[in-house]
Parts: sequence; C-alpha cells; structure tokens
Amino acid sequence: EVELVESGGGLVQAGGSLRLSCAVSGFTVADYTTGWFRQVPGKEREGVSSITSSRAITTYADSVAGRFTISVDNAKNTVYLQMNSLKPEDTAVYYCAVDRSSWPRLDSWYDYYGQGTQVTVSS
Repeated sequence: EVELVESGGGLVQAGGSLRLSCAVSGFTVADYTTGWFRQVPGKEREGVSSITSSRAITTYADSVAGRFTISVDNAKNTVYLQMNSLKPEDTAVYYCAVDRSSWPRLDSWYDYYGQGTQVTVSS
C-alpha cells in the first residue's frame, strides 16, 4: 500500500519561508517522479514542482520558479518543498504525489496523492 504523509504547513507572513515534507511508504521515490501540487477552493489543482530523482531533473511552475525548491532524500524516502519569499497568493492546500513516469511533470495525472497540508500566507 502506498502512503504519502505531508507535514510542515502553517501560517506565515508574506516574505517568510516554510519547508514542506512528504514521507512516502510503499513506493521508492528514487526510482520515479514526485511532485507538489496546490489547490484553493473553487479552483483546479495546480502543479507547483516536480522532480525525477534518478535523472536529477526538476521543473517548476512559472509562479514559483526562483522561490521554491524541490528536493528528495532517497535514504528517507521523503520529498521536500522549500518555499521562500512567500506571497499571499501562495495560500492553498499543498499535496505531494508520486508517479511511475520517467520525467518530471506538472499535470495532475499522478498515481498517488497525499492528504494535503494547509499553507496560509498573510499580507
């Protein structure tokens, strides 16, 4: 059984930083692709960042490029999203996801998702 558990969300002021973690079990993140997504009520889920660990390739949405960094700790089977210079428009529920694809992707057609963690950025 594949399980993803996100943590690290919370309330932060604009300009601040947060680091999200996603502990994965039942799926080896070193072999495939992992991603971070976010969603606000009434809007579609948005791809934020993705990494294919075996190829060391990452991709980012234009809205977060230069501010967010995705990384993987293969030994811990955990994915991270370091978020700096946060803006109020970054407020959303953030989800991590895993997929058996060989390239990083920002579309939402991933195999497994976690339950999400709330990030709120105050102005």
